[in-house]
Amino acid sequence: MKRFLTLVAVAASLSLVVVPATAGASGQRNIVQTAASAGQFKTLVALVKQAGLAATLSGPGPFTVFAPTDAAFAKVPKATLTALAHDRKKLQAVLLYHVLKGRVTAATLHGRRSVKTLNGQSLTVRVVHGVATIGGARIVKANIAASNGVIHVIDRVLIPR
Repeated sequence: MKRFLTLVAVAASLSLVVVPATAGASGQRNIVQTAASAGQFKTLVALVKQAGLAATLSGPGPFTVFAPTDAAFAKVPKATLTALAHDRKKLQAVLLYHVLKGRVTAATLHGRRSVKTLNGQSLTVRVVHGVATIGGARIVKANIAASNGVIHVIDRVLIPR
């Protein structure tokens, strides 16, 4: 019962964002369209396109994306971003480290200790004092709906080991 109450409290503490329905058969935008229209994921969307992953993340999915904001990318050393921009395989590995197969909501996420990403590695899930983190990045907004999955906004870029 205590664990259930903790999960409910954490889910309640995360912001729920509803994306206006404007595209797609279901009336919602896909993950790439949703991220692009939000205005705070310009770097992420540009890198997804550069890596050749836009078609995949626009496809049927479903996917769960932990989306670093432009402010999160600004914290990454420019040399690291430049190196990734010149190595498509490494860029894909970093971006797929932010993606899960399936639609994993905040409530479902908080029932797990780790999740496996599409690059094959796992991320640790933690909830401490109502603050949820994934791979050490704080989830600042959860459950942004898209036609082919869900987006959780995070405050830093996850770099695989």
